[in-house]
Amino acid sequence: METARILVVDDDKTIAGAIEKLLVMEGYEVIKAYNGMEALDALVSNDVQLIILDIMMPKLDGLSTMMKVRDGKNIPIILLSAKSEDSDKILGLSMGADDYVTKPFNPQELVARVKSQLRRYLHLGAKDSANGTSKIVVGGLCMDVEKAEFTVDGEPVKLTAKEFKILEFLMKNAGRVFSAEQIYEKVWQEPAYSVENTVMVHIRRIREKIEINPKEPKYLKVVWGIGYKIEKV
Repeated sequence: METARILVVDDDKTIAGAIEKLLVMEGYEVIKAYNGMEALDALVSNDVQLIILDIMMPKLDGLSTMMKVRDGKNIPIILLSAKSEDSDKILGLSMGADDYVTKPFNPQELVARVKSQLRRYLHLGAKDSANGTSKIVVGGLCMDVEKAEFTVDGEPVKLTAKEFKILEFLMKNAGRVFSAEQIYEKVWQEPAYSVENTVMVHIRRIREKIEINPKEPKYLKVVWGIGYKIEKV
């Protein structure tokens, strides 16, 4: 298997260097950047399988960098932060992070989290696309994008074109939370103005089709005050 390449982004060069040594010892290839702008430049010229990203940085902070990365890439992102409050973790995760590690961190814990994210990404995500398969699987949900087919626990479910597109978007980004505006702009391909009710109606219909108990959904969750997500199962 090809060696995974990891981008380490931290304005503290000592910390970035320490993480680099740790990951190189585990057999990974490491690229370093010291602010968000450098990180985005590095992604243009390098094929990266995972990003370790500090939040507090000059020029472009970690959360802003992550949002720009997420515009075009779905690679795993582990946030590093000196803040340990739950609200900071929830914000980071809801904005698209796959994991969150608080400084000072335990080196072995960081390595374990890196391995976990790479295993999930390389074996479930990138491998599928490399093989040319058009299927997206989350738990008992299975979508064949090419054939426009969708099943729940093996049973075919009929979806409208918009319902299919919403589910495709959320399933491709399982675990991430999106606002009604983000979903609308992605699916309808037009600016979002007062679209909460429109999206909510579609979400409700999708739930009725894919959930055993729509009032206690297993997959399609509301994150109050933020938006909607497909739960990783």
